[in-house]
Amino acid sequence: MTSPANESLTAGHRPHVMPWWLGPLLVNPLRRLFMDPQALLGPLVSPGDTVLEIGPGYGFFTHFLAEAVGQNGRVVCVDVQPQMLRALERRLEDRGLRARVETRLCSETDLAIGDLDTSIDLVVAIHVVHEMSAPAAALSQMAGALRKGGQLFLMEPACHCPQDVFRAELACLEKAGLRRNDGAANGGARRQAAVFHRPPVIP
Repeated sequence: MTSPANESLTAGHRPHVMPWWLGPLLVNPLRRLFMDPQALLGPLVSPGDTVLEIGPGYGFFTHFLAEAVGQNGRVVCVDVQPQMLRALERRLEDRGLRARVETRLCSETDLAIGDLDTSIDLVVAIHVVHEMSAPAAALSQMAGALRKGGQLFLMEPACHCPQDVFRAELACLEKAGLRRNDGAANGGARRQAAVFHRPPVIP
């Protein structure tokens, strides 16, 4: 990425990273009562897909994705905290899903996914972009990773991500050439969500 590390989308953007030691809270089974991975991501992922997940934490969504892509699919998980990735790897091993998931350590200014350009079927970024110090550059990289027809699922918590920041994130994806899916991803009262796709190139 070429954008500076202190890049902000709007004046309301306050970058921060959730401490790795809070990771266990993210995989609390009670979370499924109001944020079910199947309901959110099931319609977007198919067996054999290659999925890119940004900021997987301890793997609340990763486990579902790894099962959904099947033995012929792959999930690439990118995180800025090595402790998060190590915990994720241990949990995947326990569930027999480690072989389907590649983990990558990124920096605050580079997602380290340049080799994935135009190869990803689905990008998942849940409750993570508002934490980044260079969100516009990260969103551009995510968009660039999508193949033609590939989709991107973006979700942010309303309690931590002001509406103007979320709208700025959406604008970044549109600027990167993605198109928002009509009627997709109702975020609800406590979260903001949208699904985008990379349209075919028109001759």
